[in-house]
Amino acid sequence: MSRCRRSPSTRPVDPTVAMSTDFDSRMMARALQLARQGRYTAMPNPHVGCVLVRDGHVLGEGFTQPAGGNHAEIEALAAAGDAVGATAYVTLEPCSHHGKTGPCAEALVAAGVSRVVVAMQDPNPLVAGQGLDKLRAAGIEVVCGLLEREALEVIPGFVARMSRGRGRVRAKLAMSLDGRTAMASGESQWITGPAARRDVQKLRAMSCAIVTGVGTVLSDDCALTVREPDLVAAERQPLRVVLDSALRTPAGAKILDGAAPTLLCHYVGTVVPENIAASGVDRVSLGRDDGGLDLHALMAHLAERQCNEILVESGPRLAGALLRAGLLDELLVYMAPVLMGDLARPLLHLPLDSMSEKVAVEVADVRRVGQDWRFTVLPV
Repeated sequence: MSRCRRSPSTRPVDPTVAMSTDFDSRMMARALQLARQGRYTAMPNPHVGCVLVRDGHVLGEGFTQPAGGNHAEIEALAAAGDAVGATAYVTLEPCSHHGKTGPCAEALVAAGVSRVVVAMQDPNPLVAGQGLDKLRAAGIEVVCGLLEREALEVIPGFVARMSRGRGRVRAKLAMSLDGRTAMASGESQWITGPAARRDVQKLRAMSCAIVTGVGTVLSDDCALTVREPDLVAAERQPLRVVLDSALRTPAGAKILDGAAPTLLCHYVGTVVPENIAASGVDRVSLGRDDGGLDLHALMAHLAERQCNEILVESGPRLAGALLRAGLLDELLVYMAPVLMGDLARPLLHLPLDSMSEKVAVEVADVRRVGQDWRFTVLPV
């Protein structure tokens, strides 16, 4: 069995980590930098980085390519050419199974690598220590757990999907200084400035799916696409998911324009209008729960579609429902220095009657984004 921890609180630390050097830490930090370069392109695979070193010199580097392409280890081996006797620094346990590509653990063995330093064990049940076991069985020295916490922070959505059966769910909300998200008419463009909107484009590009409600589609005619040229990699667009229980999405809506894959979610037995049927858009029927579509079933369906990172861009009702259902991992709240008045719509729909019902949250991060502020808020 692997001695590397799956999470910081569930397994003992691999004792070999204590024998790692400052040089090992620097090389793993470089591998983590490389891993982040795949954050817009690697999904549904986790974005991984790899550095090959021999005698203190870097032989090759690589990170996970788009799905179906090389994994990080294969990219690094190709760049190195000769890796006999090298140490491989990898941010995630090398895979041991055949998918669209061959097992990376076998490739490292065949290349003659003598030592492998891994940041974290793969939570994928198809791997889950088997890659490390293959390396050890081949006589390769294995160290696992170096900069593990940092590695977990690079691929939180993948880890969440593998460990609990659904990806990481984050809700993006924009509000005024007085906590309002739209005027009473529904008008909401634009509360925040260009820098905040650019930041949201990055969030979209990192996401496997973007979830909204039909109310947002009707009021904003939103496209929910990645439009920044430097963020659109290999023409990959996130899946657009619209919660539309009665299939009210109108013909001509941008969400049906074919610019990105789209999924309409509706009640079981809903009659499909001609415009929806003619669009050829993907649909899924869900049951009812708490007065609306079953949100737990939605997240399970998105997990089946291998969605690691799920971004919610919606009005207060859907965001509030996800929070009440315990399905939100983070709220990303952009606050603009404007006032919208007490007739405008609130941040979240939370029908609370007393102070004893108030919802506690943790503010994990606050930073300036252009003229606005971004709060990263965690439910507790």
